[in-house]
Amino acid sequence: MNLSLYGHGEGQEADWIAVDCGMMIRQDLPDSPLQVPNQSTLDALGIVPRALVITHGHEDHIGAAAWLWPKWGCPIHATPLAAGLLRAKFNERGLATDAIRVIEPGEAMETGPFTLRFLPVTHSIPESCSLLIAAGEHRVLHTGDWKLDPDPLLGAPISSTTFRALAPVDLVVGDSTNAPLPGDSRSEGEVARALAHTIARCEGRVIVSCFASNLARILAIGRAAQRCGRRVSLMGRSMERMVATARGLGYLDDFPPLVPSSDLGYLPPEEVLVIATGSQGESRAALQRLARGRHRFLELGPGDSVIFSAKAIPGNELLIERLKKGLRHQGVEVLDEFNHPELHASGHPAQDELRTLYGWVRPRYLLPVHGEPRHQQAHRDIAEELGIQAPLSPLNGDMIRFDADGLTREGRHTQSPCIVSQDAVAPVPGLGGHQGRENRHGSLYLALSVAITEQGGWTRIGRLMLDAGEVQAFDETDFCDWLDDVLESLHAESLADLRLALQPRLIGWFADHLRRLPEIHLQILAMEAPAADHSE
Repeated sequence: MNLSLYGHGEGQEADWIAVDCGMMIRQDLPDSPLQVPNQSTLDALGIVPRALVITHGHEDHIGAAAWLWPKWGCPIHATPLAAGLLRAKFNERGLATDAIRVIEPGEAMETGPFTLRFLPVTHSIPESCSLLIAAGEHRVLHTGDWKLDPDPLLGAPISSTTFRALAPVDLVVGDSTNAPLPGDSRSEGEVARALAHTIARCEGRVIVSCFASNLARILAIGRAAQRCGRRVSLMGRSMERMVATARGLGYLDDFPPLVPSSDLGYLPPEEVLVIATGSQGESRAALQRLARGRHRFLELGPGDSVIFSAKAIPGNELLIERLKKGLRHQGVEVLDEFNHPELHASGHPAQDELRTLYGWVRPRYLLPVHGEPRHQQAHRDIAEELGIQAPLSPLNGDMIRFDADGLTREGRHTQSPCIVSQDAVAPVPGLGGHQGRENRHGSLYLALSVAITEQGGWTRIGRLMLDAGEVQAFDETDFCDWLDDVLESLHAESLADLRLALQPRLIGWFADHLRRLPEIHLQILAMEAPAADHSE
């Protein structure tokens, strides 16, 4: 969720700044609530940042600011687009926006002992910046999210001269997202040409789903639609807000006029192009309603195409696959990262881009952030190859000291999840994986009839008998889909073995999907599988 804190000084006398303040959507929980960083460690350590500094306007970098900032009350420094998006979020929550201060890419600022310079980089949203943070005798480059794109549709390529002038820096806190990937990431200009070619050959309605914040992609889609004689409509509140904010700042001056979604039903299919949210399978997004045939203004069918111009975020694969299954069931052609990889480009650097940047800034140390342990290790391997010291792979909650002796992990603070619920942020112990009886709530009775399959797994026969009257509401369809997948994968020899294998998995699923874990009573009955019909 991209909340980093930089401190300078010792103990209670230290000064701190926060860099970015993002959130994530918990699609595995009922109603898909927001999860935000946990403030408890900062409270326990007496850390109150004197400034919040924003590198760019993506939700996973600004989405929690309206929830955490009221406890800090400090100035917020952001480039114009990110500042505009933050003001909209603050207005929604009834917060004053006076603390949000605009700084242009390339400018510098001072706060306490820190001097920060905003260095423009290319990413999948305009005005993205790395930060050069200087305090005392140390100079740290916080890269933020970046890539080396020679042909960005919005903004200029990264200036090698600017970054060469920084060399040598003491430490890079660097983006590891694509560190395992060889070569370079694809340019947005390449994606724009691929989208134009693909949309031109589509015959029916075209729906393109991408992240609302990827303005270069949205511009490319709009231009391609205009060349093909298609009218453009937006679906999704975040998409509409992002386009409106960007237009106000002059980023989409040549974007075609928009058609209200309520008018789409009157247009011939070959004249319709919709840019929609929901590429990650979000349950309440526009694309999900289209896949289920429940959108009030538009129905899809054979001859229509849905283009996923976004990569699956790890953890969302099952949700996305269900979404695509629903679309294919309606006869819709699905084009995605697997059958058309040219329709998306990552906003993060691959290995050759990392080598190029580090050749420019010549860091002594690297702290690899973002991604999973394998991404961070791949990043450290590149650093070692270049003679850069990279002794640590940090985890959420790590307190790391950087001084004349290099990088040292001084402590690790557990970060239990915090969920936004009923307009408030609350820690949720039930999501942390440590369930005690004090967290149990109600009783859930589950009875299922099963039969063994020819492959050695198990299959459910007939309806699931479920009594959850005392338990918090959950998505029974999602639960049944998950249960069927688990049963198929279990190779137990008997019902007793099946029960032993299934019970802890059930507890794990409900622990992840309910705020309080109920007592779970499981009954399994053996049935014969229906005989297959081999008649001619």
